[in-house]
Amino acid sequence: MRDRLEIHYTPKPGSWSKIAESELSILTKQCLNRRIPEIETLRRETTAWAEQRNQEPAGVDWQFTTEAARIKRKRLYPQ
Repeated sequence: MRDRLEIHYTPKPGSWSKIAESELSILTKQCLNRRIPEIETLRRETTAWAEQRNQEPAGVDWQFTTEAARIKRKRLYPQ
């Protein structure tokens, strides 16, 4: 089990982690919303989903403005 475990540092205030979380949610809703009996089927379907998703890039509509970030997180967003 330990040889399959990879630990990656993920900073909490990082916006990329929110994007990754959104993508995982979309993957779950669009591809993994049913029981998949074999690991090979899972690999094949998630690979096909990822390839299609990467061909149709989607933007992120951030609601948190730079001004609001400077108020809430002064240390990370200096003037």
